[in-house]
Amino acid sequence: MTESSSSHYEVLRVAVTATDKEIKVAYRRAARKAHPDHGGDAAAFRQVTAAYETLMDPTRRKAYDRSYAAGTAGNAAGAGAAEAHFDAPAAGSHASATVHRTTTPRNTAGDPPVYVPPYDAAAFEASGTVPLIPFAQASRQVHGTPRKRGIFGAEARIQRELRTVQLITRQVLPAVPAARLVNGLQSPADNSHIDHALLSGYRLALIGSMLLPKGAYAWDGLTLKHGGRSIAPPQLAHVVRAMQDIFPELNVTGWTVIHSADGNLHEPVIDRHRRTASTSEAIQVVNAAGLVRGLKQFLSSGPTPNTVNVSVLARLLRGMH
Repeated sequence: MTESSSSHYEVLRVAVTATDKEIKVAYRRAARKAHPDHGGDAAAFRQVTAAYETLMDPTRRKAYDRSYAAGTAGNAAGAGAAEAHFDAPAAGSHASATVHRTTTPRNTAGDPPVYVPPYDAAAFEASGTVPLIPFAQASRQVHGTPRKRGIFGAEARIQRELRTVQLITRQVLPAVPAARLVNGLQSPADNSHIDHALLSGYRLALIGSMLLPKGAYAWDGLTLKHGGRSIAPPQLAHVVRAMQDIFPELNVTGWTVIHSADGNLHEPVIDRHRRTASTSEAIQVVNAAGLVRGLKQFLSSGPTPNTVNVSVLARLLRGMH
């Protein structure tokens, strides 16, 4: 495990759910091993100390977790470049970067989940490591629920987010067993939040929700219009770009689902029109039926859609508000 590829949790060999007591015990063990007086390496000892100081300080640990940090500064690009299943280009491109191995059978989204790295008790014992998140947590398809942010609960927001959770849980997750839905994330781009993140293999969908009346809406990639009136959808483009930078090994897209008041999955009608050549395709604005159809296609077309990327899932879970 090198300095350029290790998170603070990996350095101390603790799970992201580790308590202060577990971190202290792990630090003492790691510090003894890494200390130069005991045959260790000075750089490794500095890394162990930095990890301990960050994780033992509640404020610094929260900031570290919500930055989705994988390790030391600048490590993400290197880690992503070495990833065998790199699924670029970035969101919205029509080019395909799916990695195909002629000697490996094609995995499908409906296959049983495969955990990477695997939960191998013998390997963990031999290496003295622990999984970043417990298997019971990694095997759950839904993490967190819509809830209050700050003092005010914003009941209308919570209700529309619950609709999205129910929609994905009932219509998408059964078809993609490896998909993991994480609700309520801190945005790495600003002080806002990400309503939902859906991870499967090396693809990540960030999802926001709206509730609008029935009717025909026009989406040109920048503006949502209804009856000559412009409606501002959630601002996701900058968040998608930030998450793409943080997770270069993933293909990150943004989706805004518009729910109708009566629960009709096919309402309102969202028409695309007058799309210009310069318009970004990174964000999709769809009704509930369009979200289900689009997410299934997006997740299943990835290189290994039946993979649960444990390290990425752990980082997302750390970023929950």
